[in-house]
Amino acid sequence: MHERWLEERHHEYYYKLAKKMDYRSRASFKLMQIDDRVDIFRDGDRVVDLGAAPGGWLQVAKERVGDKGFVIGVDLRPIQPLPGVPTIVGDITDDATMKKLLDMFQGEADVIISDMAPNICGHYSTDHARSIDLCTYAVNVCDRILKKNGKLVMKVFYGDMFNDLLKELERRFRVVKVHSPDASRPTSSEVYVIAKGFLAETRVELEIPDEKTAKKREFTVKGNFV
Repeated sequence: MHERWLEERHHEYYYKLAKKMDYRSRASFKLMQIDDRVDIFRDGDRVVDLGAAPGGWLQVAKERVGDKGFVIGVDLRPIQPLPGVPTIVGDITDDATMKKLLDMFQGEADVIISDMAPNICGHYSTDHARSIDLCTYAVNVCDRILKKNGKLVMKVFYGDMFNDLLKELERRFRVVKVHSPDASRPTSSEVYVIAKGFLAETRVELEIPDEKTAKKREFTVKGNFV
């Protein structure tokens, strides 16, 4: 069964196209299609990519924000270096990783993108719940470093908790849409939520170091919505 899956994957259109165009993942085309449809990136944008390995979304984001933009990636796994794109190896649900991101990013983000997905166990309800949990952390990152009127793109597995997630996003953004790009597998339960116009009303203020106090940025609890 595993060999058959590998064979089908190798013959898949977007997988072959990614290889041909030197993108690290077929998922690169998902982000391209989302951006082409709803205009996510602008020249000079500052972008945080959550769940960034192997780096396909980092490649697309860097191309689309240009030389004046800044892109940083976070993932549990090491990411093969990309010129001009720093990465962090760590778990974004861990406070230490969040602190490191805050220290390295230094400022507000224009766009947060997340292709994070749980390790699939095969039990649909469990996989869906874990996906929603990861989405809460992506939203928590928005509450800490996304600028007012900023944008969020994140993957989620559709299920019975999906509408609650949308309600939380509608509290935070002026516009929330759901989209399934052509590059997604037809049999997949994944969809992408695109949120624009961050209201910043749920912003968690951070202590930013200055020359007098030399304080570290402070970060409190994450996970779950506040």
